[in-house]
Amino acid sequence: MDRFELRRLDYSLSGDHVAVQTAYRQFFKTHCPIETVRAAEPTGFDKNLWERLCAMGATTMALPESSGGDGATLVDLTLVAEEIGRALAPVPWIDHVCAGRLLARAGELDAQTASVVSGEQIAAFDPRIDEVPGPRLIPTGSLADHILVRDGDKVVRLSYSSRPAKVDNIGRLPMAWVDPDTADLRVLVAQGPSAMASYARALDEWRLLTAAALVGLVEETMTIAAEFAKTRYTLGVPIATLQAISHPLANMAITVRGGRNLVRRAAWFLDNEPEERPELALSAFVFMAEEGVKAATMAVHIQGGLGVSAEAAATAYLVRARGWPLAGGDPGASAQRIGEIVAAREGAGV
Repeated sequence: MDRFELRRLDYSLSGDHVAVQTAYRQFFKTHCPIETVRAAEPTGFDKNLWERLCAMGATTMALPESSGGDGATLVDLTLVAEEIGRALAPVPWIDHVCAGRLLARAGELDAQTASVVSGEQIAAFDPRIDEVPGPRLIPTGSLADHILVRDGDKVVRLSYSSRPAKVDNIGRLPMAWVDPDTADLRVLVAQGPSAMASYARALDEWRLLTAAALVGLVEETMTIAAEFAKTRYTLGVPIATLQAISHPLANMAITVRGGRNLVRRAAWFLDNEPEERPELALSAFVFMAEEGVKAATMAVHIQGGLGVSAEAAATAYLVRARGWPLAGGDPGASAQRIGEIVAAREGAGV
């Protein structure tokens, strides 16, 4: 078996990957405690954390070298996304890098949008699979300087002199209603089948990175629940020794391992053989959207009355486990798309 074929089956991290993972885990551990997350909930954004993250190179790494970036792979990006999920970091990194990569593919990182590379200007896009006419909810709509949307077979960049107002949401995202017809600036980015294919790629990347963030979220939730279970006793024994507690904790660990492997597999194929397994990114998203909520809910149950309190960290993880996947619309639409891809492949005898 040649090395390329082996890599399709082996998704272990290289030394460089581990270094990236370690650097960003330490960054968020230092700069994004739960108090920072709570303080940012009214706006869904911590400007100081965002500037520090950009200074780390988290936005430039995601873009190709031809556009002034560092040319990181999608596997690299999933490592950053996982740490964002672990910390519940109130930064629009996933939306920004997916929109920035879409602009780069269209050759639209020009003088007006060059600051997207460094993160000085924030980019966003509509991550729903199905195009919805008229106003639409954009996950980073209340922050973005540039918003990409579909209009028929066109990709259009919108800008507003006054940013739309944030709307409340359980994911605590800087979400806002955006009406393309009221934009102060409307620029055609791309048009035709190639534009739609590029937008579809951005949707896959958004789902992949969101799935990675949910992996980190679930792993940290599991840690919170496990630490609690080790320090609470009933009838003289730690509650962690009871099957009603230990088995759900084991299920959380399985979710983390399975989700992480699926995310890395999807990232590798999307980077190297995107036409070979187009359903993988969607599958990772659907799996983590469903299993992430189950795991986070169980973590709250393990903590009992403490877990359901508003100030409990487990509650903060639960609401985001529920809210983040919904930023891209109904996850059921992604499941339906998986069925369409698999049915078409089976029908073609592949």
